[in-house]
Amino acid sequence: MTPIFRPCRSALYLPASNDRAIAKAATLACDAVILDMEDAVAPESKDAARANAVAALRAKAFGQRLAVLRVNALDTPWGAEDLAVAASLDIDAVLVPKITGPDDVRRYHAALASAAPGVGLWAMIETCLAVGQLQAIADTGLETRLSGFVLGINDLALEMRARPMADRGNMIPMLSLAVAAARSRQLLVLDGVCNDFSDLDHFGREAAQGLALGFDGKTLIHPAQIGPCNAAFSPSIAEVAWARSISAAFALPENIDKGALRLDGRMIERLHLIEAARILAIADATA
Repeated sequence: MTPIFRPCRSALYLPASNDRAIAKAATLACDAVILDMEDAVAPESKDAARANAVAALRAKAFGQRLAVLRVNALDTPWGAEDLAVAASLDIDAVLVPKITGPDDVRRYHAALASAAPGVGLWAMIETCLAVGQLQAIADTGLETRLSGFVLGINDLALEMRARPMADRGNMIPMLSLAVAAARSRQLLVLDGVCNDFSDLDHFGREAAQGLALGFDGKTLIHPAQIGPCNAAFSPSIAEVAWARSISAAFALPENIDKGALRLDGRMIERLHLIEAARILAIADATA
């Protein structure tokens, strides 16, 4: 059977220690929920957060949304137990922090050996060492359950001693390299968070930039960001019409075996057909 396509335009971080936020998530229009047991939870609350997360995930509290669990690093006092619990859950992915290279991915993959085959491994790209090994990290997707990159721009900027820029100009090289590495191995890739959740115009510009750079979607820290994010990463009416016309053109009997053809005065190739299929899948899944 062909797997159901599930877009990930908007991925909302929720502190796993916050019962009210977890309950509210079932009413929100985000594509994914990331229950965060790492940065969003104080050390004294880690065990309680883990129990909350397990209860919510076993109860299928998030419906059809992608369910992702962000664990603590393996070299912390909580990491090994977090991974053991994650491996027992029916979830879509485990998000792991502070990746520095391909060996880290392999360690997390080994820790999830007992997890169901459908449980993906998403890697936070938030260290300078990771930036220097993006392709090597992406290549582990050929041998492990690695299936996604999530950019952690705040941590990366702090480690770089980079100053905040409204247009993220100093981050664009790293963002683009991460997208290129992810695409080379068919990994999902999500843009980092926008810290100012009170300025939705700023958020909209940042989301549009992420789309232009090639990201699948964006991670969020506040429900108010969900609507603008879904709008930014959803195909426009014009894009859907373009995709339908390309699909229809290649489906004609006289074009089935062609690698390229002329449509509305422009040359299109099979690679455009692949992109058209992606656009239509998003449009159908989010209709």
